[in-house]
Amino acid sequence: MLANLTNALDFQSKALVLRAERQRVIASNIANADTPGYAGRDLNFKAAMEDALGNNPFAMSLKAPAGGSPDGTTHRRHIPLQPETASLGGSKLDYTVQTQPAMDGNSVDLDRERANFVDNSVRYEATLRFINGSSRTILSAIQGQ
Repeated sequence: MLANLTNALDFQSKALVLRAERQRVIASNIANADTPGYAGRDLNFKAAMEDALGNNPFAMSLKAPAGGSPDGTTHRRHIPLQPETASLGGSKLDYTVQTQPAMDGNSVDLDRERANFVDNSVRYEATLRFINGSSRTILSAIQGQ
């Protein structure tokens, strides 16, 4: 029963971490818009979310270490502790497609980056609101109101 209550929150918390990381990457692109030779980056949100949820077919093909599982735990009830950077591996961070070639080799399109920034901000806020609403619902159920 408790697993059913926390599954939605777990999904949203992973999405929130990935949205925050994408916001950081987009902000870095905007900050380096005038840097010669800078190649814009973006987080492949779908691939990163699939990896975070364990739906990545490549991750499933990994063999477990002796006496443990692929995530490093030795018992099924252990909580895997992995750094956030491991879940956001370099394969999820792609280069953006250059739409307006620049003489200095910079691939950042400020209009596109600003639009991505606003879109990601709205999605981040929506995820936060969902988590807050779910938390309030669970709290009111516990309190019996």
